[in-house]
Amino acid sequence: MNGQGALRKGRVSEPGRVYLVTCVAWNRAPVFRHYRAARAASRAIHSPKSWGDAQCLAWVLMPDHWHGLIQVGEEDLSKVINRLKSRVSKAIRAEEGRRSPLWQRAFHDRALRHDEDVRDAARYIVANPIRAGLVQRAGQYPYWNATWL
Repeated sequence: MNGQGALRKGRVSEPGRVYLVTCVAWNRAPVFRHYRAARAASRAIHSPKSWGDAQCLAWVLMPDHWHGLIQVGEEDLSKVINRLKSRVSKAIRAEEGRRSPLWQRAFHDRALRHDEDVRDAARYIVANPIRAGLVQRAGQYPYWNATWL
């Protein structure tokens, strides 16, 4: 095993822990800059079926990647993210007939320490389009959500 798969070997997620997760589109293709793809992906992200016993506290869908703040339940984070990526891929395939892979295989995650402010992490996530120069205010960008709204 090499690359990112080797990094994940033996890693487990802690029930109840909050993770900052990033999933990147295959070859960093800006798949989600297109309205239909972004809307289909957003519907899948909003669906409770995508999360199992985990909770998505905040997320933003950028043109070539997705950031989420996920609180896991008993199910391992890898299973949660694999299900999400699968549901988004199926939604895009149904909407646009895409045949090529949508996501890079791995994902990046960072467990928040118990003393970190989860809301600060959520603000960081939803401010991504501003930092990327896509909009001037978060409310101008349509593809994000946070549980505190």
